[in-house]
Amino acid sequence: MAMIEHRTVDALGTRVHVAVAGEGPLVLFVHGFPESWYSWRHQLLAVADAGFRAAAIDVRGYGRSHAPRVIEDYRMVCHVADNVGVVQALGEDQAVVVGHDWGSPISWNSALLRPDVFRAVALLSVPYSPRSSFRPSDQFRLLGGAEEFYIEYFQQLGRAEAEIEADLARWLLGFYWSASGNAPTGDGRGSMVHVGPTGKLIDRFSWPDGWPEADGGLPEWLRPEDFAVYLADFERTGLTGGLNRYRNVDRDWADLAAWTGAPIMQPSLFLGGEKDGPTMWGGKAIANFTTTMPNLTKSVIIPGSGHWVQQEAAEAVNRELIEFLGQL
Repeated sequence: MAMIEHRTVDALGTRVHVAVAGEGPLVLFVHGFPESWYSWRHQLLAVADAGFRAAAIDVRGYGRSHAPRVIEDYRMVCHVADNVGVVQALGEDQAVVVGHDWGSPISWNSALLRPDVFRAVALLSVPYSPRSSFRPSDQFRLLGGAEEFYIEYFQQLGRAEAEIEADLARWLLGFYWSASGNAPTGDGRGSMVHVGPTGKLIDRFSWPDGWPEADGGLPEWLRPEDFAVYLADFERTGLTGGLNRYRNVDRDWADLAAWTGAPIMQPSLFLGGEKDGPTMWGGKAIANFTTTMPNLTKSVIIPGSGHWVQQEAAEAVNRELIEFLGQL
């Protein structure tokens, strides 16, 4: 069985922490918000044992990777450059890139901007939707309606941070639980995507029965020891780095104008959860895959899973990923 090794690499001038396992063709895993390389713990060893070199990064702003102070340094083109730099730092010319949540747009933009480096792409939770002529902030205002869409709420520097830091453990667990397939609403999203009259996102969260006593009623995919890993990371780094990704959506829209409507031409895979909010909202994007991802090999909705699909349904995700990789 492969072992996970940790290293810090120079990714074109940016310090990036990478967890690496196995030997063979490189597969690069990119996490979302608010996670770390650890969210790929089940995939790293399975993919490595299947004959690949699996590498999961801490995205800039997270974990042991560099956390720039300037908001603009979290724009999409910087994340793509980090991915390219990691591939080169690991001594490779090409990789398959796999992304979840924000890691999905980072991965598809890596494939779009550097098809010479990223030969295939797998997207989890967030389906590919090409850049449109509609500015993201305008879209989010419409989605907010009479309330405030959560991405709008994240825009103001320090506002979400103040809410989170008031009780980091409670906020973090509430975010994980409320977006999962275990959420009491049963749809993996509840009302947590809107900020109501209280002005705080946390007031729309729910928590496992029994938390924070004993094991807190945590599910198997998020055991107390797993939650402790995430909590320790964010106690050290805070969440400003992760939130700064949201604060660049309009800059990204301007930066990537040349790729308006562009399809992903590499072999691709999409995996979503049956109870995952972004997957459910992305029905139109999924329906358009024949045009937007013409070399899609498979699109799979995993029963019962919420947003954290590679953790909630690790065996199913591993099976689909290894099948996809084996076809390349």
